[in-house]
Order: sequence, then structure tokens, then C-alpha cells
Amino acid sequence: MNPFKKFYCRTTQTIFKLLIPLLPYRNPEIIGSLKDIPDVLKKKKCKSVLIITDEGIRSLGLTIRLENALTHHEISYTIYDKTVANPTSDNVEEALSLYREKGCQAIIGFGGGSSMDCAKAVGARAAKPHQSLAQMEGVMKVHKKLPLLIAVPTTAGTGSETTLAAVITDSRTRHKYPVNDFSLIPKYAVLDPKVTSSLPPFITATTGMDALTHAVEAYIGNSTTPGTRKNALDAVKLIFENLDTAYTDGSNIEARKNMLRASYFAGCAFTKSYVGYVHAVAHSLGGQYNIPHGLANAILLPMVLEEYGQTIYKKLARLAMAAGIATKSTPTEEAAKSFIQAIKDMKKRFGIGDTVPQIRKEDIPRLARYADKEANPLYPVPVLMDARELEKFYVMLMEKDSKED
Repeated sequence: MNPFKKFYCRTTQTIFKLLIPLLPYRNPEIIGSLKDIPDVLKKKKCKSVLIITDEGIRSLGLTIRLENALTHHEISYTIYDKTVANPTSDNVEEALSLYREKGCQAIIGFGGGSSMDCAKAVGARAAKPHQSLAQMEGVMKVHKKLPLLIAVPTTAGTGSETTLAAVITDSRTRHKYPVNDFSLIPKYAVLDPKVTSSLPPFITATTGMDALTHAVEAYIGNSTTPGTRKNALDAVKLIFENLDTAYTDGSNIEARKNMLRASYFAGCAFTKSYVGYVHAVAHSLGGQYNIPHGLANAILLPMVLEEYGQTIYKKLARLAMAAGIATKSTPTEEAAKSFIQAIKDMKKRFGIGDTVPQIRKEDIPRLARYADKEANPLYPVPVLMDARELEKFYVMLMEKDSKED
């Protein structure tokens, strides 16, 4: 990256770091069970609600407990279940039409990050009916109060129930972009482990590693605070203690509960301290090839950490201690490298590979530009890289034959 762009990026990041104590960050209020949602809706005088989810979640019957609770309390509901893995602008507009048609007063995002992001975006469009979602791309462009928003995570990974971001893919261009505003932080987060107990092992693994990526990128960045560092360390500790159990024994409620807590802590960490190039590259892959976000993050994480090199060894060593794979007496470099190796071993145990077969060589420059645009100047990464430098990660992800071609 040229010196002028570096100066611009670091100056912008410094300004945002200084502003953190002054900005209206907040954490959602935690609800422990789906059965408590009707009480919240009644308290807020909401008689009709839109539930935004996806076909897979609904086909598993995960929404039935919520539907029964709402029916029992005579609260009408409408379900939009067409959300796709990387929610599109079409998803948002379809759900918004239902919201208006049924006279809804509240929105429940029920599912993984995709459903929660779609719910946030619908809320933004409801709050600003005369502005397109694309016009809200970026930072602080919503600045209006959303309808009551409740997030019910069915995966322990995205942390979307805590964040101010909604990531949407343009249905026409396939460009994936974030909408960031404090008004997008859900009012309530429902951390009910029973909702996650039927998750298949592979999704448990990739979403768990998504949470790990949030915690790690928040911790190694340059805009941490004492609170976000603690959140990140707590998340890493919980993930290393519980993810393997949740993967092998999905019915273990304690492990599921702890993974939801880990995801929540990681979400709180990166909401304030941001993420990094793992996310920027993963978002471009999700937009272009519809790669699930958690899977893309899991594949990329150790590669990007190795590329940062010695600049993050001290921080990785502290993460290694939190994970229980190093002690204070372990040499810094050894501890840092053991943490990266532990992530690689985790990927291997969970059957997560190192390539993305869909990548085409001719797409790489454009994808790298998308990643550059997302990350720079805002993400306070340990080592700055421009689009040309980011291209290396896409090449790493290509299968061997494609690289040789």
C-alpha cells in the first residue's frame, strides 16, 4: 500500500478509536427463552410481528415453539422464510412488502446471521421508506429508530444479535456490502440453547469458527478497549472449551449454551473493535459465489494470521493462553504459532478444507477491489494491504490445478 493511502487509513482508524467512548454503543437486552418473547411484545404494545427466517430453519420446525407462544398470547404473526445464505436486496424488499401488508409493528430475526441481517435491513427500510438500501451502504446512514427488533440466533457464530451491521448482497450486481448504524443493534437477543440443539455438526463447526474469527480479529486489531479485549478472550476460552463437544454431541445443552455466550461475547468485541481482512475477503466470496460466511472465515483465518506475521505474535500468545494451549512461560513466538496450528487442527477435525473451488482467476482483481473497499480505511488491521496485495489470499484459496493454469 502506498504511503499516502496508509496515512489516510491509519488517521481514519485513529479518529474512530478516539470516538469509541463517545459513540452510542449498547448491548441488546438478553432473553433466555423463546417463551419470554410474547411478554416483551405485549410490554411494547406490539400486536403483530414479522418473523424473518429461512426455509431450512422452518423445515426443521425450529419456529414452532415461538409460533405456539405467540398464538397462546394472541399475538398475530407473519413468517417470511425465503432468506438465502447471503441475504439479497430482493429478500429485503419481499419481506418489507409483507411487513407493510400485514400491518406489523415488530420484527424478529430468527436464524443465523443471514436472517438477522435481513431483519435489520427490513427495519432500516421500514424506518426510511423513501431511501434504497444501497443508499444506506457504509457508516451512519440510517440514523433513524427502527421498529422493535428482536434477534433469535439459531447458530452460535455470527454474533449478529449484538452488532450494528447488516451485510446485504445486491441481487443484480452480486456486490456484497455492509450497512452500519447504531439503530441496527437489536433491542433484545434471545439466547435459547434449545434452538441450536438440532444444528448439523458441520454448520455447528463453521458457525463456531465464525465466532472465533470475530474474537480473534477484534483482539488483534488496533482499536481495542479493555472491554473488547475481555470479551474476545472470554469468547476464545469458551470456544476452545465447548466447540468440539457441541460438534460431536449436538444435544449437549451446556455446550450449546456456552457457544451462544461465546458468540455473544465475540459479537460485542467486534462491534466496537471491528474485524479485518478475513472478513473483507470472505464477504467478497460470499457475494460472488454464495459461499457461507462462517465457512469462508474458517478457511481463511489461519492464512491471514500467518500473513500478518510477527506483528501479532504477542496478541496471539495471549489468545493461546486463553485457549489453554500455552502458559505464561511459553515463548511468545511458540505460543503464537501454536495458536495458529490449533486453528488448523480444528479445521481438520471438522472437515473444513483450505480451498474454494468456485474461484476463477479472472474474478480475483475485482474481488480484491471489493475487499479493499470494505476494509480500507475503516478496519484497524495489524498490517495494511491494498487490493493488489489482497489478491494473494484468493490465489491461496484456488485449487492446485487452477493455480498452475
